[in-house]
Amino acid sequence: MTHILVSFVYTCLNNKVFAMRQLLLVLASMLTLSSLDNPSMTMAGTMPDLPQIRLAQKFNCNNPQTQAAINECARLSYQNTDKKLNQAYQQLLPILEKSRKQKLITAQQAWVKFLDTNCEFERSKYEGGSIAPSIYLGCLENITKLRTQQLQEYLKSDP
Repeated sequence: MTHILVSFVYTCLNNKVFAMRQLLLVLASMLTLSSLDNPSMTMAGTMPDLPQIRLAQKFNCNNPQTQAAINECARLSYQNTDKKLNQAYQQLLPILEKSRKQKLITAQQAWVKFLDTNCEFERSKYEGGSIAPSIYLGCLENITKLRTQQLQEYLKSDP
């Protein structure tokens, strides 16, 4: 690629037709083409740092068209479910007696360990595949919904 640039510059200088604008266009094209060789992928089964990706791409979660969109929509759905769980948990804690409050805290910590371990197990079947993140996030969401229902039942029975 560099020999093309050298040849171009030499020809333009010899013909006295050289213009700075043409050289800048060639350099800009070369920079653009060289940046295409730089792969920017993550391995399947890992959770990429998505904030930068999300800025460049909006997903239609009613009809995701790619695995990346499915994974992102699964992440957003799980985050929404997790917020509901945390709301129920924060509502329940202050109304419990001290001894029961500590038991709930201990139970919740054990539940979080179970959640992570169980969903890692489910994801492991798809390790290395692009679907692995959505399997993991779907698992997190389903189990979190069940736990949220439990906490909401406790709220009803513990006025």
